[in-house]
Amino acid sequence: MSDAETRIKETIDGNAVVLFMKGTKEMPQCGFSSRVAGVLNFMGVEFSDINVLADEDIRQGIKDFSDWPTIPQLYVKGEFIGGCDIVTEMTLSGELDKLFDDKGVAYSKEAADKIRSANA
Repeated sequence: MSDAETRIKETIDGNAVVLFMKGTKEMPQCGFSSRVAGVLNFMGVEFSDINVLADEDIRQGIKDFSDWPTIPQLYVKGEFIGGCDIVTEMTLSGELDKLFDDKGVAYSKEAADKIRSANA
């Protein structure tokens, strides 16, 4: 296992919710990362943001780790969930709420409902 893989695994194992993204949750550097971070922030989910632009080894390493070619990548309780399109679909369908409920992750159900009603 490479150094990057080790750091990625430790980060995923050590945090309930992790978003590997371009930029930070306060200052996303791409639209897709901004959308996923925005959903998590709006829903009040505590998450660790890992800026892949700050570390080329992590940027490539996370793609190899998940076998998923794009950033952002969301992990919940060690499980790879997906990127922007998947997280968006899961938010709108209510699947993300169910995932958070099943995994014991705190979030605002009211905020999740607001996102769905705004996109209905």
